[in-house]
Amino acid sequence: MRPLPPPDDAPQRVRVTSSRRAPAAPARRPLQTELDEQTTLGEVYVRGLMGAQFRLAASIIVVGVLGLGGLPLLFWIVPATRSLRVLDWPIAWLLVGVVIYPVTVGVAAYYVRRADRIEADFTEMVEQQS
Repeated sequence: MRPLPPPDDAPQRVRVTSSRRAPAAPARRPLQTELDEQTTLGEVYVRGLMGAQFRLAASIIVVGVLGLGGLPLLFWIVPATRSLRVLDWPIAWLLVGVVIYPVTVGVAAYYVRRADRIEADFTEMVEQQS
């Protein structure tokens, strides 16, 4: 279907131009300068970084409290777990004395990798903005 032509009495389209130039955009300050001078914008970015670090630390603490605090709670709530044995060793001793250490090392390694990643992402963002 073809568009209808404009009626003869329709106003003509006019292109409006100006001899004046548009005002120049304000100079953009690099993000590194904002951070160094501790401006409001720099504080917003640093708070974002600190918030991400805090959320990571809080999640690791929650995992640790639930993991370490959950074992005694499990043994108290389910008395049958107190008498369980693996290779003639009480399961409670194996969990608290042996298994907990590799798990703790694994959680710590995860924390370090995530913390490094958060800081690397922040550094990359600052370098891209500069």
